[in-house]
Amino acid sequence: MTSSDRDETAAPPGPGTAARPAPAAVATAAPPANTVVVPADEDPVAAAGSEVFGGPPGRRALLGLSWWVPARFLALVVIVVSALGMVQKLPCYEQAWFQPGSPQYIHACYSDLPHLYSGRGFEAGLHPYLDRIPGSSGDLQYLEYPVLTGLFMQVAAWLTPGGGDQQSQEQWFWAINAGMLMACAVIAVVALSRTHRRRPWDAMMFALAPVLLLNGTVNWDLLAVALAAVGMAWWAGSRPVWAGVFIGLATAAKLYPLLLIGPLLVLCWRAGKWREFRAMLGGAVGAWLLVDVPVMIANWQGWSTFYVFSKHRGEDYGSIWLLLMRWRGAALADLDLYIGVLMVLGCAAIAWLGLSAPRRPRVAQLAFLVVALFVLTNKVYSPQYSLWLLPLAVLARPRWRDILIWQACEVLYTLGIWSHLGYVTGPKQHGIGEPWYNFALVVHVLGTLYLVALVVRDALYPDRDPVRWDGSDDPSGGVLDRAPDVFVIGTARYLREEESYAGYAPAGPEQWLNEPPAPEPAEKR
Repeated sequence: MTSSDRDETAAPPGPGTAARPAPAAVATAAPPANTVVVPADEDPVAAAGSEVFGGPPGRRALLGLSWWVPARFLALVVIVVSALGMVQKLPCYEQAWFQPGSPQYIHACYSDLPHLYSGRGFEAGLHPYLDRIPGSSGDLQYLEYPVLTGLFMQVAAWLTPGGGDQQSQEQWFWAINAGMLMACAVIAVVALSRTHRRRPWDAMMFALAPVLLLNGTVNWDLLAVALAAVGMAWWAGSRPVWAGVFIGLATAAKLYPLLLIGPLLVLCWRAGKWREFRAMLGGAVGAWLLVDVPVMIANWQGWSTFYVFSKHRGEDYGSIWLLLMRWRGAALADLDLYIGVLMVLGCAAIAWLGLSAPRRPRVAQLAFLVVALFVLTNKVYSPQYSLWLLPLAVLARPRWRDILIWQACEVLYTLGIWSHLGYVTGPKQHGIGEPWYNFALVVHVLGTLYLVALVVRDALYPDRDPVRWDGSDDPSGGVLDRAPDVFVIGTARYLREEESYAGYAPAGPEQWLNEPPAPEPAEKR
């Protein structure tokens, strides 16, 4: 059954029926093998958009019948979008990055890349984590990025031509980094297309994302995004060790991929897949140590700068804490404590959802929720952080309407922060003041919460999940896909005791209740 046959605007069952919706509403039969979901056939927005290009795909768009398989086509789209993103940065590339004040914000083309070439000592040939930044003091005496990102920056610096003036070198440094980040975006979209193998075209929502165009070269986040996407693709292919290796490498590039381990722990606990979880965890720890330990040994202070700097950082742009600080007129004295409490409570709620939902949530759903929690409670929210959520959002809620609504909120915030910085840094105050910036920040928060609410609803009511309408279970779940449950709590346990639990289970050879058959009585002799 396709989405065009469903009423997505219908209200879910009321509280009195939440625990026991009709099992018949949940598709449980496995979909036909070797079939690919075409978004134009089941997504009303995709169907309407396809009319611009001549209607839904025909036979030459199917897998195996054309050189233009989804991965190649998606890679080409990402290259085009990334190139357009470079063009969008052209006013800054030519002048604005190298002018004082607000020009780079007024043109909405700011990037950290060129500024850190000289600002972190790459121009002088210094090595990150080993050599102190000239003129630095306090917590920021060394490069404030995780080790793998620092290595990425170092490689780009090695490739940057040494001749010419400082501006020319910074332009080269940005261009080389932009090309390397484009390659990361291509890797991410190909991995995304292979995570849900029956739904490769969902990755088009990543390839055409406005935030990819606007924020792809603001910082080096696409490196971690690509590594995390590859890790999830390996997990979907039931290769937990390799999944762990890439999650560990992603964590060595940015901290947020570490959060992916939590959802896998909860879902493996529910399915009893402890061996696979340990394999994944071992791969992650091993890969992270392989990257980080040499730098720890060489210079502990240089290695720890990222963590010390993050800990001592206060409320900053994009965070709900900045709004609270402005409303109170004073900073929170125990900000780390408040954030820690919210993260613990939020993760506990997500774990409860994972263990008590009527049907085991998909990996992508819980992964999106935990990263969204981190984004919403963090001390700072830079525009490029939307890239962290983008592949997870595509996997968790593959509907163009919802992704576009969220993207619109993110684009508004991106333009809002640059406009506000242009207002506060330029003498002529071009841009928006504090009230309008606060409005853009609230819109960003509400847009993320909108997507969170939909993902939670899909987990609680599996018949509303677009991935499961055709009988699929968890295409990105790997060893969890169609696995029986061995540990449940809450609603799932209640349904199990009521013998209605099987209505939520995917059809297969396994007995989802995981209860051995009662032994037959011995014959009397």
